Amino acid sequence: MSRFASIFARARAESRCALIPYLTAGDPTAGATLAACEAMAAAGADIIELGIPFSDPLADGPVIQAASERALAQGMTLEGVLKLAAMLRQAAPALGILLFGYYNPLLRYGLEAFAAAAARAGADGVLVTDLIPEEAEAYCAALAARQLDPVFLAAPTSPDERLGRIAAASRGFIYAVSRTGVTGARRQVPEGAHTLVARLRRHTALPLALGFGISTPEQAREVAGFADGVVVGTALVERMAAAVKQNGPQAAAGAAAEFIRSLRAGIALAAPGRA
Repeated sequence: MSRFASIFARARAESRCALIPYLTAGDPTAGATLAACEAMAAAGADIIELGIPFSDPLADGPVIQAASERALAQGMTLEGVLKLAAMLRQAAPALGILLFGYYNPLLRYGLEAFAAAAARAGADGVLVTDLIPEEAEAYCAALAARQLDPVFLAAPTSPDERLGRIAAASRGFIYAVSRTGVTGARRQVPEGAHTLVARLRRHTALPLALGFGISTPEQAREVAGFADGVVVGTALVERMAAAVKQNGPQAAAGAAAEFIRSLRAGIALAAPGRA
């Protein structure tokens, strides 16, 4: 059983969904990123999406775009992200690690070389936001050779035929996008999110994690009622940035851990179901 599979199985046994925070590697610094990841793991995060900063993050809203800019200004590179992943794996052996980014840096690094390096670092899978299953044959083959899970996005606008292709190409879990547009915190869970998860259930037995716009314990609790995982990114990055602005990079870990504890308390109140 893969680490992702065991994480989702454990969460279900505990009558909750898995908690999956995202942060941008290198923001505000490499050391602060590692400290925040360790703190979140201790606070109850099940899988961490470790974002690879990119100069043109088209799927991200202004908060995560700014985080990428700060990380790049600090000199963070793909190689640096892999080093962070290796340190995080050593510090948190049971934690799921998903590398999250765009295709260009991976292609320039070399798909087979990247997959080998990611596996050595202890990553469990990779999500590439701008790569579709129809164009991912070489990428999926490189990951499969290193026992890494390719995680794909599924959008509310995807027709059923395409959801089937996404499900067939994915391993570990599927990231269901709650709404159209870029990432960013929202006041409520979009109405179509429940429908998308229900549609995906007809195509796969893989765990389904819902993200894009989830920002409060109450929203996380709602998602836990129908999905297997909840992804929180922008709201976390925003809180970390505010703490760093006020008290410096060392404050990022405390802010991250406090937010994760609140989310974990929220999802503990709702047993996940299958729509």
